[in-house]
Amino acid sequence: MGHQRSAPAVSAAMHTAMSAAGEVRGTTSPNPPVGCVILDSAGEVAGVGATRPPGGDHAEVVALRTAGERAAGGTAVVTLEPCAHTGRTGPCAVALRDAGVARVVYAVADPNPPASGGAEILRAAGVEVEGGLLEEEVVAGPLRAWSHFARTGRPHVTWKYAATLDGRSAAADGTSRWISSPESRDEVHALRRHCDAIVAGTGTVAADDPHLTARDPDGAPAAHQPLRVVVGDRALPEGARVLDAAAETLRLPGGDVDAALAALAARGVVDVLLEGGPSLAGAFWAAGRVDRVLAYVAPTLLGSGPAALADAGVSSLSQAWRLDIEQTTMSGTDIRISAVPRGR
Repeated sequence: MGHQRSAPAVSAAMHTAMSAAGEVRGTTSPNPPVGCVILDSAGEVAGVGATRPPGGDHAEVVALRTAGERAAGGTAVVTLEPCAHTGRTGPCAVALRDAGVARVVYAVADPNPPASGGAEILRAAGVEVEGGLLEEEVVAGPLRAWSHFARTGRPHVTWKYAATLDGRSAAADGTSRWISSPESRDEVHALRRHCDAIVAGTGTVAADDPHLTARDPDGAPAAHQPLRVVVGDRALPEGARVLDAAAETLRLPGGDVDAALAALAARGVVDVLLEGGPSLAGAFWAAGRVDRVLAYVAPTLLGSGPAALADAGVSSLSQAWRLDIEQTTMSGTDIRISAVPRGR
């Protein structure tokens, strides 16, 4: 099959690989969530794989196992350049070479020096290699957090919050359930299922007693539960739900955002969902450590009550945090806004 005729199949395969990678987000850290599709020599899907938890097979090996002999002469479509190093698993570039794959198409070049170089191994073996297919989509999608972690050494932080149309996170009496719609709350549980850690402050835990766990759409506990992280020096109430056995909970002292993120990075945490109250969110903003905002804005007005964000280190309009909107969609009756700090 010529390249022109195979281009649609390869593009479709990359989208399938992205979906496979997205499904395992939250289970692979500190390794990247990678997806791979093996097309046979006729351009038909022969195998699909995604990265297993640390110590398990990488996406390419999973896909090759499914494809079997159909991989020979076929095309491997991968979201990340196949690795070239031997760690807890062998080099994926070698596995593809040994399987007789004729062509490899990947989205993102591996930025990690010990693992990069897979493309060169494959080319040296006579395999045709192409990089950069749908790169921006993959970096903005399943590899967003890991790419940030590989570049900075810090976990990627998404600040998720729900607020009224006038920016209130709770009423004057402190009640906040429920500002957001049921559909938005379901989306938040999907976010939790695919992150490494949920971070909240001791004030929020004391006031709201959140569980900070992930549920499946049917309401049952999700198979993957992120690490629950409570930041601050305040004592937690006896019987606080974050102290139960539903998931692991880590206590970290307050006051130093970078120290908290360094402690999480040392544990292999790559993707953080910040769900703390206004004060903790303000501290992360003041430190310049919010990498994305997911805002659920409800068509509700309160007129009083706490704002969604407290002191964020801004004293004049010239210091305001400016954001670039990535996407605006409806979530039930709410507006869901995804935005990133300008220049990121």
